[in-house]
Amino acid sequence: MADISDHIPLMGYEDISDREMEERAANFYTLLTKRRTVRHFSDKPVPHSVIADAIKAAGTAPSGANKQPWHFVAVSAADMKSKIRKAAEEEERAFYGGKASERWLKDLEKFGTDADKPFLETAPWLIVVFKELYEKSNDGKKHNNYYVSESVGIATGFLIASLHNAGLATLTHTPSPMGFLREILGRPNNEKAEMLLVTGHPAADAVVPKLSKKPLEDISTWFEKGHKKD
Repeated sequence: MADISDHIPLMGYEDISDREMEERAANFYTLLTKRRTVRHFSDKPVPHSVIADAIKAAGTAPSGANKQPWHFVAVSAADMKSKIRKAAEEEERAFYGGKASERWLKDLEKFGTDADKPFLETAPWLIVVFKELYEKSNDGKKHNNYYVSESVGIATGFLIASLHNAGLATLTHTPSPMGFLREILGRPNNEKAEMLLVTGHPAADAVVPKLSKKPLEDISTWFEKGHKKD
C-alpha cells in the first residue's frame, strides 16, 4: 500500500448543485467559443502581472510524477523580440520556400499566412514554452521526467485559456525547427522549445478567417446507461 502519511486533506472543491455545474460548464464553453487565433495585434502594453498570473495558472497543470517539466520565458524587450523575429522568419522562408509539401501549403491558403511575421514585434508579449526533457541536478546528474510532451501540452492549454479569460488574444506560433529560441534565450541544453505563444490585445482592425469547429457528435463517443451513443 502506498504511504500517504504526508498527504493533506483535499480542499478547493465546492458541493454545488447539478444546475450550477451545468451553468458553469456552459459559461466556460461560451467563453472559449470566443477565442480565436489572431495574427493582427495592437502594441498596447499588457501589465507584467497579467502575464505572470497566466503563467502561474499554467504551472498548476498536472504532470507526470509532478515533475512539472516546463519553463516559460516571457519576452517584452524590443531588442529580444526583434532577434526572435529575424530568426523565426529565416526558418519560415525555408518552410514556404520548399520544406513544406504542396498539400500543407494548400491547407494554409485560407489563413493567408506567409514567411513575414510582424506580430512577433508588434505584440507586447511573447511567451516561449520550453519542455524540460530531463532534470539536471546541481552536480550534473540527469534525472528522468515523465510524459513530458503530454504534461507541457496540458500546461500550454491552461496558459491559453488563462490569457483568453484575461481578455487577451493569442497566436500559437511553431516555426520549425525552433532550436534558435533556446540559443537566443539562453536556456540549458536539457530544454527544448515547444511553442512560441504570441499574446496581447488584438488590433482594432484585426480579421480572422471564417472557420467552424467540429460539433460534439464528431469529437466524442459516449457509453452511458448500458448503451452506446455516438
